Amino acid sequence: MITVVHEDEGARGSASYALTETEHGHVWGVCAEVDGLFGEGPRGTYELSDWVPEGAGVSGWVGSRVRLVPEDPARDAWLLEDAQSTAQPPRTGRHVLTGLDDYEGPPEEYRGRVRVHDGYRWLGSCRGFTRVMPPPEQVPAPLVLRGLAPSDQLGAALAKGTRRALNLDEAALEIRDAGGEVLTDRLLWATIRAWRPSSHGADLIDLELDGGRFTPVPEHARPIWERWFAGPPAAVNTWAGLDTRHRGAWHDLVRERGCLRQVRDRPAGHAYELDGRYVTDEPALYLALGEAVNGPGGYFGGCLDALDDCLRGTFGCTTPATLLWHDSATAREHLSRALTPEGWPYDVFAGVLEVLAEGGMDVTLV
Repeated sequence: MITVVHEDEGARGSASYALTETEHGHVWGVCAEVDGLFGEGPRGTYELSDWVPEGAGVSGWVGSRVRLVPEDPARDAWLLEDAQSTAQPPRTGRHVLTGLDDYEGPPEEYRGRVRVHDGYRWLGSCRGFTRVMPPPEQVPAPLVLRGLAPSDQLGAALAKGTRRALNLDEAALEIRDAGGEVLTDRLLWATIRAWRPSSHGADLIDLELDGGRFTPVPEHARPIWERWFAGPPAAVNTWAGLDTRHRGAWHDLVRERGCLRQVRDRPAGHAYELDGRYVTDEPALYLALGEAVNGPGGYFGGCLDALDDCLRGTFGCTTPATLLWHDSATAREHLSRALTPEGWPYDVFAGVLEVLAEGGMDVTLV
């Protein structure tokens, strides 16, 4: 599906970046351009043998949270995030899934039958699986901060030039939008590999950092980030024309930005309205909730636990309050038949209503 941003599709802004030492908040330097921010990190690859698809089958992007459920009930399901499928010729009986493994990965030494779902429907099953080991790790691409204005401390470290001086320890790459507002940040271990005078101006340098301990932003999220570099959206539902994968990338930025900002809570008793016309998946659900409470680009949870936290204050709302949910039938239709990680039926729509009620939000569905 082609990604479409409703509001000013040509909107592009210039971000600014600050390399900041995390322990004391010292800023090593600031710049307006970074190479290596976007890229593809390592992904787990699973070859599923004797694959039997269910329903329409799958190809291409599969889902943001795909579960592989062992037939043995004593074994836990495991998660592939941002999973993609590479269908093999039918006669081979094989199917390949790639994605970001969770921290545990597959059950140890288990190679039995597995059934796969994307959180809403069963995709298929296989007799067994093999985790394909990646080729020997190549040297990761560096992170290059171009046109960096170095602080005096960074200048002193570069002048010293020892291995210890060039190891800046843990740092955050703080990213601000064109209006100067903090958008998000990325943690990294800032080890300097090289530096040189920059063509961007006198007294500026291009600083090259080791990319081995930096996780790049996935390439598919690049257009979303570039839209947000221009600043937050001016209208609600700017994300409505995006597919589920890109809505998820939009919500990732909404969440990261929301958790870095201080939002004043409205007084108890406030009445909110939710535009539910585009709530056809979970990212849309939480994007619409965030905008109902905090306006365009606003954040108000991204899962049931986070929603519960937001209802307790410091995220724009003081309960008790009321919420008028327009076009609620759309969410009920699309979110009432979900699957737990283990594959049991689950009603996301009802779960959200329950958390809202328990948190003091009186919801009227229309």
